[in-house]
Amino acid sequence: MFGIAWDFADARDKEMREDERIRRLLSESAPAFRDAVVAGFTDSPENMRGVATDATLDQLIANALSLRLGDDRFAQEVYEDIRDQAVRTPERWYDVEVKVRLSSGDRDHRADVSRLGILVSWEYTVVPSRSVQRFACTGDLDEFHELVTDVPGTSTWLMTPRPGFDPSDPSSFELLAFSVDGEERPVRRLQRKSGQTYSVSIGDDIVREQRPVRVRHTYRTIADPANHRLFLAIAQPARGVSVQVDYSSADISRMSVTDMVPTSRRPYVSQLPAQADGRELTIDIPGWIQAGTGFTFVWTLAAEETSRSPAPHRGPSTPVA
Repeated sequence: MFGIAWDFADARDKEMREDERIRRLLSESAPAFRDAVVAGFTDSPENMRGVATDATLDQLIANALSLRLGDDRFAQEVYEDIRDQAVRTPERWYDVEVKVRLSSGDRDHRADVSRLGILVSWEYTVVPSRSVQRFACTGDLDEFHELVTDVPGTSTWLMTPRPGFDPSDPSSFELLAFSVDGEERPVRRLQRKSGQTYSVSIGDDIVREQRPVRVRHTYRTIADPANHRLFLAIAQPARGVSVQVDYSSADISRMSVTDMVPTSRRPYVSQLPAQADGRELTIDIPGWIQAGTGFTFVWTLAAEETSRSPAPHRGPSTPVA
């Protein structure tokens, strides 16, 4: 009985000593475990794929931003904005080339209205998220707001109906061509009272295989030259964007561009020299830009330049900021 009692007491004491040893080991090894986990997260995204859910990743990023910025609320709202704009967007565009050609001489003789012809070509590489791409022109503001929510499935052009500008007329807006990897796709047109819609099939197999393709489409439209501006927006997050506007065939003497690009990389704007035959403005943006980024091109008509009388010379002026 004494031996049994001794074994029982010794076993209990041994168990307590073992528990204490394990707790000491865990306490001493905790910094190493922590460093190993952090190193695993920061070493490669693949290390986090199997152990972190989307919600966990969101919280990790928000916590890291909070520590980096020193403001919990600011970090949370900044990340939510980035997440909604970048993470949840269905497509990303690469090597985006936009070419715009403006031309004068388009006139609606029935309404006796001068119009500025606009030919726009888009080309970019993308993994399509929709098998059908649509292009809509509408004069209904409510319909426009409804259609712009269907990005990137529908590209929408708003045109206010007035003499010479009918959003349902192909002379006001027309999709001329659409190709995928150089292969032309048939274009179908549907006319409505408030506008018109063009649709093109990209291909279910491309969407199912999530295969990157080079998309190119060209459309033409019109604008009132007296509006003095043209706005182009990038519908999806894009990397390597170049926008070129050729106004050699338009009665435009000067053109400038205002960009809304929230990036630390300054866009590069260039124009052809005055000695060149043509007139062309180009803006290049390196790196990524977010969806909704826009470019406003503003011009001065040649008739407005010639109608101005030269101001008397008053010496150097002081710039005002």
